Amino acid sequence: MSDTILRMRGITKTFPGVKALADVNLEVSRGEIHAICGENGAGKSTLMKVLSGVYPHGDYEGAIEFDGQECRFAGIRDSEHVGIVIIHQELALASNLSIAENIFLGNEQSKRGLIDWNRTNAAAAELMQRVGLNENPVTQVIDLGVGKQQLVEIAKALSKRVQLLILDEPTAALNDDDSAHLLELLRGLRDQGITCVIISHKLNEVLAIADRVTILRDGKTITTLPAEGLTEDKIISGMVGRDLDHRFPPHEPTIGEEVLRIENWTVHSPVQHGRLLVDNASLNLRRGEIVGLAGLMGAGRTELAMSVFGRSFGTGISGRVIKDGKEIRLRSVREAIRHGIAYATEDRKRYGLNLIEDIKRNVSAAALGKLAKVGWVDDNEEYKVAEGYRRSLNIKAPSVASITGKLSGGNQQKVVLSKWIFTDPDVLILDEPTRGIDVGAKYEIYTIINRLADEGKAVLLISSELPELLGLCDRIYTLSAGRITGEVPRAEATQEGLMTLMTAGQEAPR
Repeated sequence: MSDTILRMRGITKTFPGVKALADVNLEVSRGEIHAICGENGAGKSTLMKVLSGVYPHGDYEGAIEFDGQECRFAGIRDSEHVGIVIIHQELALASNLSIAENIFLGNEQSKRGLIDWNRTNAAAAELMQRVGLNENPVTQVIDLGVGKQQLVEIAKALSKRVQLLILDEPTAALNDDDSAHLLELLRGLRDQGITCVIISHKLNEVLAIADRVTILRDGKTITTLPAEGLTEDKIISGMVGRDLDHRFPPHEPTIGEEVLRIENWTVHSPVQHGRLLVDNASLNLRRGEIVGLAGLMGAGRTELAMSVFGRSFGTGISGRVIKDGKEIRLRSVREAIRHGIAYATEDRKRYGLNLIEDIKRNVSAAALGKLAKVGWVDDNEEYKVAEGYRRSLNIKAPSVASITGKLSGGNQQKVVLSKWIFTDPDVLILDEPTRGIDVGAKYEIYTIINRLADEGKAVLLISSELPELLGLCDRIYTLSAGRITGEVPRAEATQEGLMTLMTAGQEAPR
């Protein structure tokens, strides 16, 4: 690498009761892809928000030097003016505006005080070509998938003559194909002289794309290393401060009698008439057992789970649910909870939590009746329950009065689990419970899942990570195009074997 384009020296950032960054130093070379790794809460996103002006000068201690000049950004516009652009994990797009309108939002292409639409759409088309987005510039963003929305954000950054592009978990919500396309695009930008800083929990992607890696832990800089020759284990050791000889906690299951059986379950799409999302699926769960559900994106895993959980998704649902030997009706979420079934959604921020409420209210939300006396919630009891889960699940927060939206992803996920454990379910469906969570927090979640099984609960685990299913589950079902294509015991399961079953009969059912 040639010269240094960015230096951050002695960056310290404090929130009430928490020191998020403590004397952090970071150097980024011009024209490199520089990865920042660390556990949830290590300070990665906070550091990038300091750099991009989200936290303005005076709100932190330390100095920023960019392209040889000391910078004191008062806001995002100041950082963008010198060529620093950040793309957050939650994309900042206006869904009801067109691609072109989003690209030039706040930077409109005007002529004599009026927007020049021909110029806007033509310029947008050029930028879209640079990022490989083959769409009409007037297409509304709401009609694009997440992968294409990421490309719109990058095109928007290119319109601002970006020199340093910051991407916070850019592939967290992308499938493998979209992730591969995005990484290849970043390599192309590097070849054009654009410097990239990427925050990611996907260590295999970090090693595939980064030139150097900086590791943060507990708000401090641990080390910066060249990616060449670096291993995932070495990164993990730096992130968590110890070697993880085993990615999964040891567990000896005690499997009991059958608790839940789903027979001939069929679900139709609520938006595409006649399309089957789940086709005649059958599976069963036993007490104390962790059962995996593997499938590619679009296979129908979430649709199966949500439809069983009180018909919260889908239409034209048919089939039988048998619990403890008796057929039950699950016509609403309330009925599902009453019958001892809980579902932790894959999208905790949108559907799993109230981010503007505190931990206490989130934990009690699904079972307020257990805390009510004469129609009123007992605040003291609610506090005791939430505090009990904060301690037992090791939720890292000063108190249960902490706002949930300000917690790290791993701690938010523990709040989701607390909420559903409090309903005292016999069956707990976990949909992507470790998505967007670092390896240290994952290990804690795995320990909680094992503990739930040891308490006699049946766990249905949906995960896109095959090593996770192989490391945790006692049996694994595979789903392809809405159909159950296999049932494999743990001792016989391999990634190759599961993938073969997951791709069987790929033509979508009708």
